[in-house]
Amino acid sequence: MECPCKEKKVTDKQKYDQLKEFIDGNRNKKGYLIPVLHMAQAIFGYLSKEVQNFVAREMNISVSIVAGVVTFYSYFKLVPTGRHTVTVCLGTACYVRGANKILDALEKKLGIKIGETAKDRRFSLGAQRCLGACGLAPVIMINKDVHGRISAKKLDAIIEQYK
Repeated sequence: MECPCKEKKVTDKQKYDQLKEFIDGNRNKKGYLIPVLHMAQAIFGYLSKEVQNFVAREMNISVSIVAGVVTFYSYFKLVPTGRHTVTVCLGTACYVRGANKILDALEKKLGIKIGETAKDRRFSLGAQRCLGACGLAPVIMINKDVHGRISAKKLDAIIEQYK
């Protein structure tokens, strides 16, 4: 779901009002928690405790149900993410061809570990079991761009494209 407020500067109150309007418009639909959480993440960028509490209160469900769904699905983010998400493939083909070295180099270069976001919120770092590009191993993905046959030496030039 795309946030209608994407390009405008909006206040937190406006964001909560927008989320409340979305919840109110779908209040009578059964099983609507996940779409509400998708919209909340689109609006806020991640699902903080405050946002989870708001969703629970507005939907008249327990916070534990909301938190359970949020922590079960890896799509939902509990911390702010960077402008660019760097994902390292750790599938068999990539791992055999040095993905662990690529990951180590990225952690040093970006100053973060898997699951973290840089202080300047420029980059977040993640890992996947397989990105489906085994013939290009080792592979990283930055946002939706796949970069194959990566070496630690090539990382500087690739990361520079996203600064």
